[in-house]
Amino acid sequence: MALELQLISPVEVAKDFALAVQEYTLLAGQSLTNFFRRPLYMGDMLQQADLIGVGSLPIVVLTGLSVGALLALNSASTLQRFGGITLIGQLVSLGMVTELGPLITGLMVAGRNASGMASELGSMIVTEQIDAMRALGTDPTKKLVTPRVGATAFMLFFLTIIADLLGLIGGWGVAHLLFGLDTQQYWTSVWQILVFRDVFTGLIKPILFGFIIATVGCYYGISTRGGTQGVGRSTTQAVVASSVLILLVDFFVTKLIFAVFGYR
Repeated sequence: MALELQLISPVEVAKDFALAVQEYTLLAGQSLTNFFRRPLYMGDMLQQADLIGVGSLPIVVLTGLSVGALLALNSASTLQRFGGITLIGQLVSLGMVTELGPLITGLMVAGRNASGMASELGSMIVTEQIDAMRALGTDPTKKLVTPRVGATAFMLFFLTIIADLLGLIGGWGVAHLLFGLDTQQYWTSVWQILVFRDVFTGLIKPILFGFIIATVGCYYGISTRGGTQGVGRSTTQAVVASSVLILLVDFFVTKLIFAVFGYR
């Protein structure tokens, strides 16, 4: 039996990619403009905030503690060689607040919630619930996408703060219990090393990450095609795409902040 291979033209791939970028950009822009039009569907936004924020809290707590403890443990092994064990607090503080806290929290929430949004909206597409909403005069983007975007950006901001705090606590546990560092000395170095640029960097990133997670998850959910198999495919694509975009945006935002505020 002859094996038939279907060759896809690079031009067609480029066209599909450009179309996907265009559709995603339009969806993301519309989700923002919907905040300035009534109705706001505050009940849906609060429900999504509970599902996204409270539901993600256990994994954020565990991740924050473990990352902070590991960061302190790995840095201490190097600092001991140079007699700089007292600098553990500064390394943990800078690492968690400016980079690891927002990034790890964003990736954890993306893995949990981007897939959930894609599968939920994809199932609504397959069962024609979204078509029914349009027939009744309800804007699916305003009803389904905007509440998720607002709730994810809002809750990821506070989840990142919690992860930062727990990372510092995890670092303190390792520094104090394993290496005998004084508690007051640790926390003093933690607060003194931070400047406005560090705090601003650590708080602006989760808002951008939350926007990416929600819009990417909703985009792949709404663009689901191919029945139940399409739902599974959209779920996987949402997690991969949101994670890659988070990493890319993290790099460019850090570079931009360095260009604006300068290096240390």
